[in-house]
Amino acid sequence: MALSGIEIFKLTPRKNCKECGFPTCMAFAMKVASGAVEIEKCPHISAEAKEKLAEATAPLMKTVKIGTGDYEHALGGETVLFRHEKTFVNKTLFAVQFSDAMDDDELARRMENIKKVDYERIGEQMHVEIVAVKYTGNRSRYLDIIKRLKELQKIFVLVCDDVDAATEAAALVKETKPVLVGANNDNLEEMVKLAKESGIVLGLNAPGVEEMYALVEKTHQLGYKELILNAGSENMAKTFENAVEFRRTALVGQDRTFGYPSIVFVNELAKGDSYLQTALAATFIMKYGSIVVLDDITYANALPLFALRQNIFTDPQKPMRVEPKVYEFANPKEDSPVLVTVDFALTYFVVSGEIERAKVPVYLLVPDAGGLSVLTSWAAGKLSAGVIANAIKSSGLEEKLNRKRLILPGKVAVLKGDIEEELPGWEIIVGPSEAMQIPKFLNELN
Repeated sequence: MALSGIEIFKLTPRKNCKECGFPTCMAFAMKVASGAVEIEKCPHISAEAKEKLAEATAPLMKTVKIGTGDYEHALGGETVLFRHEKTFVNKTLFAVQFSDAMDDDELARRMENIKKVDYERIGEQMHVEIVAVKYTGNRSRYLDIIKRLKELQKIFVLVCDDVDAATEAAALVKETKPVLVGANNDNLEEMVKLAKESGIVLGLNAPGVEEMYALVEKTHQLGYKELILNAGSENMAKTFENAVEFRRTALVGQDRTFGYPSIVFVNELAKGDSYLQTALAATFIMKYGSIVVLDDITYANALPLFALRQNIFTDPQKPMRVEPKVYEFANPKEDSPVLVTVDFALTYFVVSGEIERAKVPVYLLVPDAGGLSVLTSWAAGKLSAGVIANAIKSSGLEEKLNRKRLILPGKVAVLKGDIEEELPGWEIIVGPSEAMQIPKFLNELN
């Protein structure tokens, strides 16, 4: 259980030296208790006290890292049940499942889909991070599929409860720090030994919450804490209850036994229904799958799921922004007009979508407007004549264009006169007030 501020205060030197950045040791202890500051900030804390406090003040949910190098990802580490309380930290990762029962055509098709679904959205690359490989009894085929999947350069989740097969599989990919999902009451000691030797994350399987709790305790007694919990794959309602209970027990009950990320096999829960699989994946992005396993990935399920994940795993107190720069549409030329909008992601995507629909060559200038909408950024002084003029001057557009036309959003027409003063030689045009009017406006522009 977490220590209170008073209990932490009793372990401090109580010198009130202010070297930690706080006026008193009591104030510092209260901040440590709330998780706002690390105990190491106190330069005079004793090694004995630090050791005693280390585990007690650590986050209730452990951060587990999988993959290596550029492909490393963190799971868990969450501090709240609900995103609006603070923010979620480590995003859900998606996996596509393969198995040794799969023929070559299906294997190649799913691999090709993984390669194909890879695109950028609001500065984040959207793609499947993991390949899950399920063992059903054909060991040589299982190992062969793992070898073939290595070309994708994804993190592996080895779904295997056969210790001998798991040992051979882990040897093929252990340098990538995979996950091995297959430990249970019958094979726990051997699986923990394998996980320790290979340095991999161990996934635990149990039929219910009580059984999982006991299994985690036994794993701790064997000296291993790099874990992920399988929320289930048989019953939708029970799997949902398990995932929620794991998180609630850890964060609300302050019980570290369940303080680990979860994996959910929504492909098996959906039993072949692709629509249900997508709906379940969306559910477990929010409640609380750290890894969500799918049968396959296509744009049909990727677009909604990746967008939902990005929305859920962003700080609700910070606006979603696109990069401030000049975007080009339909190969603009030296006489193409320049439209202005803001870096608030929703505004940008609505405006850019309408520009694409117009099929007219244009430049779209996006200045740094603080990630706010058009009217809000103008009211806050983030979208001013000076900001727009500076963005134009630093963009290189003045040297590129022989006809200088700048189209303002209609809702900030008030800026027209000031911008004309800031940008002599430019024709300043007030554009439409609504994005849906952009195609007609551009097609009628002389």
